[in-house]
Amino acid sequence: MGNVSCLFCGCVDQASVGVVERWGRFEKLAYPGLNFFNPFTGECLAGVLSTRINSLDVRIETKTKDNVFVQLLCSIQYRVIKENADDAFYELQNPKEQIQAYVFDVVRALVPRMTLDELFEQKGDVAKAVLEELEKVMGAYGYSIEHILMVDIIPDAAVRKAMNEINAAQRLQLASVYKGEAEKVLQVKKAEAEAEAKYLGGVGVARQRQAITDGLRENILNFSHKVEGTSAKEVMDLIMITQYFDTIKDLGNSSKNTTVFIPHGPGHVRDIGEQIRNGLMEAASAQVNVE
Repeated sequence: MGNVSCLFCGCVDQASVGVVERWGRFEKLAYPGLNFFNPFTGECLAGVLSTRINSLDVRIETKTKDNVFVQLLCSIQYRVIKENADDAFYELQNPKEQIQAYVFDVVRALVPRMTLDELFEQKGDVAKAVLEELEKVMGAYGYSIEHILMVDIIPDAAVRKAMNEINAAQRLQLASVYKGEAEKVLQVKKAEAEAEAKYLGGVGVARQRQAITDGLRENILNFSHKVEGTSAKEVMDLIMITQYFDTIKDLGNSSKNTTVFIPHGPGHVRDIGEQIRNGLMEAASAQVNVE
């Protein structure tokens, strides 16, 4: 272990501690540096222990509460207590096997009480339980447990595949919910837009008809004042005939219409004028009733 000794002296390296015996019985501890022995009284350097931190990786296979076999990789960091190096030297022949046995015992007693999900969530509690047990046991043998790390939890390959498929299915389900909500919002907004467009279209048509009515009324009044002896009916008939011929002219000028069959004659013109006049009168009467 990096020490040099002879019959009368011995050198112990830094981060080490020596065990001195007298006639085969423990006498004292030799600390780093040069140490002298009296061979005539039976003193000798029996051995040297390192006080550096050692690491031991333990792989444990066990079963969870939901009957899933898992492998746990546990890393134990331990060291020899300098003041109790004699206990570590004489009490344990193989400390690594002793630590490994206690780790197996604690983990296999604790993990079967947890489901696989709880094991992933509470692996720190498992490491803490192992640490408490090892500190209590190994402290009596001169060893200090510095840290215990639960490095990895490895379920069976089939279980990992199933867990990934469950996770993927849950994410797809969540994505479908979000997609459905988005489509719902789009449909609602589209319906609201259509309703608003129809409402505005109705308002536009109503305003258009009101403007036409006001224009006709103004034309009738102006014509009646300027041409004496004409009645409102005669003025209205003249306007209707003018509008009728303008409509026929627009139909003829349209490139989309090749042939249009419409009834034409003095009687038909008069009928159209009467229909329009009756419609305007009914609209005016309805407006008066509403007011």
